[in-house]
Amino acid sequence: MIKTVTLDLPTLKSADGKPAHVLVTGATGYVGGRLVRELLAHNYRVRVLVRDAHKLQDYPWRDQVEIIEGDATDTSALNIALSGIDLAYYMLHALMVSKDFEKLEEELAEKFGSIAKQNGVKRIVYLGGISSPDDNLSPHMSARAKTGEILRSSGVPTIELRAGVVIGSGSASFEMLRHLTERLPIMVTPKWLKNRIQPIAVRDVLRYLIGSATIDGSVNRDFDIGGPEVFTYMEMMQIFAEVAGLRRRIIIPLPVLTPRLASGWIGLVTPVPVTLAKRLVASLKHEVVARNDEIRKYVPDSPEGMTDFRKAVSLALTRIKELDVETRWSDSQTPGTHSEPLPTDPDWAGGSLYVDLRQYLSDDKPEEVWKRVESIGGENGYSTATWAWELRGLMDRFVGGVGLRRGRRDPNQLREGEALDFWRVEEIDRPKLLRLRAEMKLPGLAWLEFKVSQHESGKTLVTQRALYHPRGLFGHIYWWMVLPMHGIVFPSMAKKMAGPSATKFAS
Repeated sequence: MIKTVTLDLPTLKSADGKPAHVLVTGATGYVGGRLVRELLAHNYRVRVLVRDAHKLQDYPWRDQVEIIEGDATDTSALNIALSGIDLAYYMLHALMVSKDFEKLEEELAEKFGSIAKQNGVKRIVYLGGISSPDDNLSPHMSARAKTGEILRSSGVPTIELRAGVVIGSGSASFEMLRHLTERLPIMVTPKWLKNRIQPIAVRDVLRYLIGSATIDGSVNRDFDIGGPEVFTYMEMMQIFAEVAGLRRRIIIPLPVLTPRLASGWIGLVTPVPVTLAKRLVASLKHEVVARNDEIRKYVPDSPEGMTDFRKAVSLALTRIKELDVETRWSDSQTPGTHSEPLPTDPDWAGGSLYVDLRQYLSDDKPEEVWKRVESIGGENGYSTATWAWELRGLMDRFVGGVGLRRGRRDPNQLREGEALDFWRVEEIDRPKLLRLRAEMKLPGLAWLEFKVSQHESGKTLVTQRALYHPRGLFGHIYWWMVLPMHGIVFPSMAKKMAGPSATKFAS
């Protein structure tokens, strides 16, 4: 159980004297999922807006919140979600959208602010990013700053918290720092890694988010939030190595490494996909230092004070080691991968469908087989043909996909809706069904499904299906191109799930 970190802060009250009614958008995201936990600990009445309510079934707070199912781009869904709300947390972003993400972020903010005003929302709290004082902002940082401006001009008093590099188990910034430092004892880096950065622990971000709820309603402005120290990114890497028990890294800055080259390299070495890496790298080209600490006049430090960088890194590494990572950056849905029905669903529109079916009988009990099924991927791998999966993941990285490096949050248990390498866990029905939806770059849609059942012979039947719905001519060509590889990876994977006693099943 993750320890609550903000319990000494006051709670905002509604007009009736009860704890305020709060809406959290982005509740399946890295910070949003943890924010819900903190709000509940303060006895707030919490409502969340999510695109698919079923994806929340494994969240520990699911039964303690009101769930509104809908998309933040849908006016009707927003009206329902914001009705009767005192305080709204705006945690929406389009970082993983590759095209026109700035325009999408502006449209989201304008719609949200307008509907919040119509519904009488008294306060919006928005988590943005620290902006450079110069005018040469990256599109990512420019969009975040513009979002804050739009919300503050909506007529609803808005507190915009601008954070820099957030340090915590599962954050994209921390995963990038961790994997670069762990995997590269010697590295050539861009010269702007000498720029100053003020990292902040995720626990302090949560404290400011909760504390902002009770700031006087007349306050309508932005605040920079940062930890107690300022470093260069190079210094952060060396301190990480020290805390992690690694040798001091040899870092050689070169002026010839452009943001494009750097983000491509980060996409290959770390779990962070190229699209997200580009935005993170672009923000590091400028100094990421808080302009002031005025927020501390409104939200006091915890009794222990602000979390220093070494402690934040140590806490994050401990969470990872103890398999206690509550949320991850990859929990948020990858855009464009959630709207299509499974080809065997009644509402599927039809079309071509390729299926690779493998079935094996096992002497093991269904529960024992299920443990192997649910532990698929990540460090556990997929089959004896591990090299083939790694090659496919590398190919996906080269074309801007997520690749295999996202791994998994926990080596033994999955949560519906979370990322697993280049899959998204679409459905779990323990110990009977696991369905994964592909988020790799494909000319079509793909699923990988495992079913575990009791056969009439008394043995356990393991059914593995790979389904592929091609789009266009190249979609069909792609299937036939990879078909020989399927003959290598799919049989060994199904046998691995069935276990040592596996025998091929002939229906």
